[in-house]
Amino acid sequence: MKIATFNINGIKARAQALPDWLDEAQPDVVLLQEIKSVDQAFPRDLFEDRGYNIETHGQKSFNGVAILSKLPLEDVTRGLPGDDTDEQARWIEATVVGKQAIRICGLYLPNGNPAPGPKYDYKLAWMERLYHRAKDLMDSEMPALMAGDYNIIPQPEDAKRPEAWVEDALFRPESRAAFRRIVNLGFTEAFRSRTQGPGHYSFWDYQAGAWNRDDGIRIDHFLLTPQAADLLRDCQIDKDIRGREKPSDHVPVWVELDL
Repeated sequence: MKIATFNINGIKARAQALPDWLDEAQPDVVLLQEIKSVDQAFPRDLFEDRGYNIETHGQKSFNGVAILSKLPLEDVTRGLPGDDTDEQARWIEATVVGKQAIRICGLYLPNGNPAPGPKYDYKLAWMERLYHRAKDLMDSEMPALMAGDYNIIPQPEDAKRPEAWVEDALFRPESRAAFRRIVNLGFTEAFRSRTQGPGHYSFWDYQAGAWNRDDGIRIDHFLLTPQAADLLRDCQIDKDIRGREKPSDHVPVWVELDL
């Protein structure tokens, strides 16, 4: 089973680029972030015509996450537990059954800038809630993964110029510590379990020629429970998508699981 995560930075803006990539890559399941659309306005026909079942958790003009799956989606839930007052659409999860069932969680973690400040406080509070959901997934002892745009640069090697990010919410020590705390529950960070060293990025800013200079950062991640990690065959970044017409500032990352 091929499962991808892709922050598309607006479903309307990517109405051609996203279907083109789907036709080429043929993922079985896709977790989308920043759809920037209410549920009713999501262009379902584009994906239903390609055989995908669709579940969305949308929000007007901002945020929004979705799951596309060629297999049925069961037990769909929306919103990260822990704060009933949180209105930001950043979390969706469902069970997908291939050879066996796997719980798939799609997330768009808050950016947190400017830091320090209220937005950074929200980011850290959201990550605390994520820790508790991650712990529950781990305790369930079923194959599960959490994937999406984490807005976290885990290590200096995950940025072309780490010195430029020292005071940024994506790289501040508190952010990275909160991410490590989740990973240390026993998750496998899929990409780094397969590929080591610098020069691997999933985001290039639209400004200042970042793509042409390969001035990127790696902030889109798959975290796998041990039961899912045992099924891992591969994890790759589809870097070349960033150089195509009307691209997102992110590119797809995908895993292949023996499911």
